[in-house]
Amino acid sequence: MSQSGKNKTFHQILIPLLFLLPFSGDGAILQVGFLAASDNSSDLSPFIGWSNVAGALGVAWSRIVEYGLLPQYETMNLTWVLTNCREADAVGSVINYAEGHAHVVLGPPCTRPAQVAGSVAKYLDFPLILWGPPFDSSLLNQFEYPTIASTTSSTLYQAKSLMRMISYFKWSEIALIYYVARSDLIPRCTPLISDFETLVNSNDNLTITYRRQMSVITNTSYATVLRNLKELARVVVVCLESDEARRNLMISIAENGMDTNEYVYLMVESRRAGFSTTFWNGTDGKNDLAIRAARKFLVMDNQKYNDTTTFVQEVQTAFSRQPFNCPNCTNISPTVSQVGPLGDALLLYAYALNRSIASGNPNPTGTEFCNVAKGMEFLGFTGRVIVNNNSTRTPIFTVYNLDNNDKEFAVMTIAEDLDDSSDPIVLTATLSKIWDTWGGSAPLSTPICGFTGTDCPKSFTDQYLAIILGCTAAALVLIIAVISTIVFLVRSKRQEEERLNQLWQVHFASLVKPPQKNTMHSSRSLQSTVTTSTKVTINSKKDTERHSFYFLNNDSVVARKHNFRAVFTKNDRAMFRKMRNVDQDNLCKFIGLSLDSPTLISVWRYCSRGSLQDVIAKGSLQMDWFFKYSLMRDVAEAIYYLHHSPIGPHGWLSSSTCLVDERWQVKVTFFGLSAIKQYEVKEQKDFLHTAPEHIRDTHLPITKEMDIYSFAIICSELITKKSAWDLENETFDIEELVYKIKKGGRNPPRPSLETEDEHNGSMSLLVRDCWNENPDQRPTSEQIKTLMKSMNHNRSSNLMDHVFNVLEQYASNLEDEVQARMKELTEEKKRSDVLLYRMLPKQVAEKLKLGQSVEPETFDCVTIFFSDVVSFTTLASRCTPLQVVNLLNDLYTTFDAIIEQHDVYKVETIGDGYLCVSGLPHRNGNEHAKEISSMSFALLKAIKTFRVPHLPKERINIRVGLHTGPVVTGVVGMTMPRYCLFGDSVNTASRMESNGKRKFPNIMAPLTCFLAGRVHISTECMKFLTEVIGGYQTEPRGEVIVKGKGAVQTYWLLTDDEIDAKNNDQSI
Repeated sequence: MSQSGKNKTFHQILIPLLFLLPFSGDGAILQVGFLAASDNSSDLSPFIGWSNVAGALGVAWSRIVEYGLLPQYETMNLTWVLTNCREADAVGSVINYAEGHAHVVLGPPCTRPAQVAGSVAKYLDFPLILWGPPFDSSLLNQFEYPTIASTTSSTLYQAKSLMRMISYFKWSEIALIYYVARSDLIPRCTPLISDFETLVNSNDNLTITYRRQMSVITNTSYATVLRNLKELARVVVVCLESDEARRNLMISIAENGMDTNEYVYLMVESRRAGFSTTFWNGTDGKNDLAIRAARKFLVMDNQKYNDTTTFVQEVQTAFSRQPFNCPNCTNISPTVSQVGPLGDALLLYAYALNRSIASGNPNPTGTEFCNVAKGMEFLGFTGRVIVNNNSTRTPIFTVYNLDNNDKEFAVMTIAEDLDDSSDPIVLTATLSKIWDTWGGSAPLSTPICGFTGTDCPKSFTDQYLAIILGCTAAALVLIIAVISTIVFLVRSKRQEEERLNQLWQVHFASLVKPPQKNTMHSSRSLQSTVTTSTKVTINSKKDTERHSFYFLNNDSVVARKHNFRAVFTKNDRAMFRKMRNVDQDNLCKFIGLSLDSPTLISVWRYCSRGSLQDVIAKGSLQMDWFFKYSLMRDVAEAIYYLHHSPIGPHGWLSSSTCLVDERWQVKVTFFGLSAIKQYEVKEQKDFLHTAPEHIRDTHLPITKEMDIYSFAIICSELITKKSAWDLENETFDIEELVYKIKKGGRNPPRPSLETEDEHNGSMSLLVRDCWNENPDQRPTSEQIKTLMKSMNHNRSSNLMDHVFNVLEQYASNLEDEVQARMKELTEEKKRSDVLLYRMLPKQVAEKLKLGQSVEPETFDCVTIFFSDVVSFTTLASRCTPLQVVNLLNDLYTTFDAIIEQHDVYKVETIGDGYLCVSGLPHRNGNEHAKEISSMSFALLKAIKTFRVPHLPKERINIRVGLHTGPVVTGVVGMTMPRYCLFGDSVNTASRMESNGKRKFPNIMAPLTCFLAGRVHISTECMKFLTEVIGGYQTEPRGEVIVKGKGAVQTYWLLTDDEIDAKNNDQSI
């Protein structure tokens, strides 16, 4: 291809790169599209111009062949389009490539075309690989652009890395200086600064104290900016888009004395060159000044090329061969152009396609390609290429500094992935080496003596000498007084603690065993006392291995046994005092500890209905949903209180530690007592309510998450009204179950929540969240309390009130409820019928409601109406999708109102197309043509006053076609049945509408819209209107070529206005 040929805008020549393949065979051809800029675009050519980048594709193909990445493909067909970053050309090219069955398109290289083309590629599910300069962060949206991958990165990545570096060195105040020289089609500094400012605005620890965009880059203008900056900042972020701007800034910094150790300048680049000698080399004799300032710069740049010289030579060689044929394309600048990322783009597709083929998918769609590419890593021409979860490249930035010999060295690397949970900074030099040219320490955001140098802090002695002398004397007096007061308070506190400790200490002698009931009854006596009550007096309770029952000062109490002796610390005794004072509705009252009993026991208030475990085990109680909800809410309230009190999490929560009093209120017992629980050993049955992580390691401290898990198990018992895990009806024993719980896995065992009772699905979801295997994913007690409150729907929270309300409701409102339900059912049926009659003819709908089939029906003569909006595609392109929907809704609402005034049935709308018919399903004799004609005239009249809301100056016009003839109707489909028309008459009417606009020479073009607003009718319709009905005037249109019918004579049906205009013309 000649040098002149490559400057054309569009290339459609398919040139196979046969010369790049060293082996032969019958392999497939890889079809690759390539979008770039032409060489005559001075703003774009240095960066993405064809002669500066295209040769990289030849080098990349050679590497693909050398590595054997795509042995299935023998050759590659490469075509390119020089779009110059025009959106329309980019979209058209992508569509053409997709329709031409290309495998991939490399480009567009600019952000705006990439956004538009990316949306089209999403619709086509076609892969695009971006290789241009850093792009806008909007392209990171995987939902909007699921088929886009890239070998470059968004400016957001560099902005984020810059934030990380600033945070790493603990700078809190910065200044911004930037200069824009590049085309706004391929900007660098503008989007970078925008993304950086967005990140700063969301960071409370960083402030931009000065911001300036340079429009003039002379030393004088720089000097003005630096003088203003000097009083506001010492850390300066610099982004400049020309070497002249960089050098002049460095010279101005040195000339204004701002190259001291107080200042640090952070220059952000994307040239993959680090420090360049062009920063300070010039011909004005000021190189020494520039390099002196350069020593105060840190340069953040993309990772460098692997071997720049070899790569450039290979690109030049590739340009001299087919299909490029450009031996003069030797001015390759990898630090300016995107030649390296372009080569990496083709390598990325080859590696991803290789992986897709290996997985059994040789022809991946755009979405499949991007999913395969995620997580991929390979060595490209521009260094290590890492593809992240956005299918874009994870950039690796390197920060450079100058040593004492003015040689650059790497300070740190940052593999930026936008993940705040990790720190990607890796230092490659010691801090002492980094800040060697700054005197060994990093500059401060604000100097010690302030920005003006006049705010140096005074010494402590100078400021407070007089105060010290005065305070010393007073302190001596105060010390004596304080010591005396402290001694008094300590003694008083000890005495008070001793008194309070007596409150939670229960003397064993004060505990009285209750008298046992006489169980020797006759069988008749026993039968006569059977009851379904769950209330149990303490006299009938027997001691167990863990519990004993006593009277304490005539009050019933329960003593929990602890088979060991413990020595309590001062903190333990303080906790016992707090527990003694706890008075919460859902916590069982803690009486105290008996230290002088045969074994250590903790004493708690007795609850007459036993534990939740007892209530569930008896199974005689009828529980509706609110009853269960009330019990679960009580447990949740107890957990919430414990988690927000000094007592802390429970750790032994189970249905056996949840007691129920005579008012059916749950009272949680055995809370606190951490000093005792650490020596308690859990039995196998205790593990049924214990969190898996604690079963695996019983030495773990008690956590709130463990209580949340236990709460879920308790709720499962209440929901199903069965014991924990329903072991009575399972085939495995408790040891096997505990083993499975401890083992865990992806699907750990959990209790069933299946129940035939009334149940709230939201509660089941909450329970499943609470027993999540991952403790961090379980809800907190606050969230549980809030969610359970929302489940109550603002009803009374009192259980007893609920019981009485239910009884009252059943007694008085049953008949009213039945009548109300019947009325609602009737109203709902009416609404359903109205909606159904709008979708289908009434007689058809009635048959379908009765379950009858609707047989096809023939109508010998009906009139069909077709219309569509003129130039709707052009109009829609100027609107957003929502505006298009609103436009069509307003238009068809107008049409529907007119249809209701005529005996016309609306069949359907398809986009901007409108289909109506008269004469069916209601047969109206010969009136159908008259009804359709009158409706057509009314629509044309209404369209004249219709305006597009968001385009008030834009007028809407429609094409109308009518035809009279026979049709067959029928209902099609089962899931969404539709009443459809069939027959040649439908096609003929459609042809009348589509041929309703006559083609004129250019001089007649203005009449097109006028003709489009007329009624185009067939010969059959004309005869029916003029001969059968009469009173209508028509005008011959002439013969029209109708698909499937050949030349057909058609007519214009004249409106009243057209008849008047025609008569006036004849009279003149």
